[in-house]
Amino acid sequence: MIESIQSTLSDFSQRDSRLHYCELDADSLERSQCVLSGTVLDASNLAEVIAELSARFPQITFDTHKVTFLSQTPPRWLTVGTNVTSVHAQPSWRAEQMTQALNGWMVEVLLEQESWAFVRQTNGYLGWMYRPYLTNETPPPATHLVYEPIGLLRAEPQPAGELVGRVMAGTAVAVTAVHDTWAQIHLTNGPTGWLSQSALCALEDLPQDEDGRRQTIIQTAHTLTGVPYLWGGCTAMGIDCSGFAQLTHRLAGIEIPRDADMQFSAGEPVEPPFKPGDLFFFGSDRGHRAISHVGIRLGGWLTIHSSRARNGVYIDNVQEAPHLRQIYVGARTFL
Repeated sequence: MIESIQSTLSDFSQRDSRLHYCELDADSLERSQCVLSGTVLDASNLAEVIAELSARFPQITFDTHKVTFLSQTPPRWLTVGTNVTSVHAQPSWRAEQMTQALNGWMVEVLLEQESWAFVRQTNGYLGWMYRPYLTNETPPPATHLVYEPIGLLRAEPQPAGELVGRVMAGTAVAVTAVHDTWAQIHLTNGPTGWLSQSALCALEDLPQDEDGRRQTIIQTAHTLTGVPYLWGGCTAMGIDCSGFAQLTHRLAGIEIPRDADMQFSAGEPVEPPFKPGDLFFFGSDRGHRAISHVGIRLGGWLTIHSSRARNGVYIDNVQEAPHLRQIYVGARTFL
């Protein structure tokens, strides 16, 4: 019996590591009581495990006094203190880059190992960040989003001002002063400088209706044309397919999951006739996941997407590109 319980626990440990953490063992089984030990993400994670164990082994009770949680009470929050930082599958620069986080984003620190921190982002996404790139500084409440693919931060409010930094599209910032057509911002743990107001959109001005959101998604997608493909990338310095979809939605005031398979699962299924801003999804048995690619529908079967095949953000016709047509799965929308 204890072997069957351990097998179930092993199944839990192999679940999606982007969102779950479960390393539990069945220590002992005596008089229909099984003692568990190890570490899980949080109390809700443990409750999920116990619910499934109890359903599979109704005659057994489970003692969890030796189980610890990664998430602390209260949570320990730090802030991304660089303009962008990478999130890795393991605590190493050589490990897979899973995604990136922008300046000012808050992350919950779950574990530290040497110069790395295992963190949970506010959307639940887990991974390792380089600890020196995180800071205790709390950003002020945001007033604007950066819309320019890469905003150039200058020391003075003029085009000839000294360049003091770069800020990525999708970064939430607080405007602290305005001079002519320039806005002053302060990057968390970074410089204070001036951005052209044309590079920003006030949060209160984000589109509130479906048509406005669709238009914004398409417009901002076009501004990223030619950005090179980067696995796990989320910015105009390099971006992957789902990072591209996520960023364009963020600039329309919509937060969607990080990866293509998550987006496919969370989105609302749509059938033809599709609308601009709907998402086309692709996948095959040979991919690393059943859903492995996503693009943004423009019109007809035209899609703008970041692909390894084109090494960047470009427009393709799904029906005219065999490598897309043959693996098309379906469409979803968050609008």
